[in-house]
Amino acid sequence: MTAELIRQFRGGDREAFTTLYRLHHPAVFRFALHMTGDRIKAEEITQDVFVWLIHHPDAFDPARGELGSFLIGVARRFLLRRFQAEKRFVPFERSHDLALPEASKEPDTDELRRAILALPARYREAVVLCDLEGKTYEEAAALLECALGTVRSRLHRARGLLSRKLLTKQGCPA
Repeated sequence: MTAELIRQFRGGDREAFTTLYRLHHPAVFRFALHMTGDRIKAEEITQDVFVWLIHHPDAFDPARGELGSFLIGVARRFLLRRFQAEKRFVPFERSHDLALPEASKEPDTDELRRAILALPARYREAVVLCDLEGKTYEEAAALLECALGTVRSRLHRARGLLSRKLLTKQGCPA
């Protein structure tokens, strides 16, 4: 089904694009939201991804993987550019307080989201892809364009950082 939709989209069929958008929008948005913690930024990134796809319909190669994974990779590149731009303009003392997540009914969830947002981007990406999005280590390695061992290492390091941060918040010695 997806291959036929892609063929139709490349042929200029707007309905095919709309269907592809509806199929893949939620995953791209969720990834961007987990990475930024900001609904508006996530919506902007998601829009950028699909506008980019309209202008680059032949960039996706079905032989290399699924369209959903490809689009998350495109979102990742937009996010990395945005993070680099924000670093240039945000005072150092505020750099870890960028884009706090929306208030949650559960304080534990809110603390976890803040802790994830405070991780360096390379660790945050691994956590978002594997722990929040349910991607396999192999899928995450392909999306992040790194070795499988690198994904495992980043996850191990990220989980350790999260554990220490959350235990410290609860008053437990790290």
